Amino acid sequence: MPDIDWEGMFMFSASPLEIIIRGTVVYWFLFLVFRFVVRRDVGSVGIADVLVLVIVADAAQNAMAGQYKSISEGCILVSTIVFWNFLLDWLSYRYPKLGRLAQSGILCLVKDGKMLRKNMRKEMVTEEELMSKVRQQGLEDLSQVRDVYMEGDGTISVIKREP
Repeated sequence: MPDIDWEGMFMFSASPLEIIIRGTVVYWFLFLVFRFVVRRDVGSVGIADVLVLVIVADAAQNAMAGQYKSISEGCILVSTIVFWNFLLDWLSYRYPKLGRLAQSGILCLVKDGKMLRKNMRKEMVTEEELMSKVRQQGLEDLSQVRDVYMEGDGTISVIKREP
């Protein structure tokens, strides 16, 4: 049977408070980056999005962990991140004004069948991406569309024109 260092697996090499502070600072930094910089998700996750998440996770790991070595330290760090995520969701639900700060608002991309190119540029939505979403709704062109919105979570909603 292999020699297992049971004590070393659960002993702290860093202060639990330090782990909580590191986790908190990195959580809020990443939250702000993803809230204000990486908003767009035109309905699916692309390979570049996955790559960014992996790189961010790897880069953030050392900042948060401070080279922790035990399971206990890892559990405290994960609990800190989950706590902030849960608290932000709860506060956003309880206080709608905070929810509007935590998530982007909706943005109209098409109004009465006409593309709003300024808004499309703002969110870097190409005409091809927009038309793909329109076709996914079974529509052939914008004359059949009343409005198209980019929702706060980055998804695109298409509202059909009434016949």
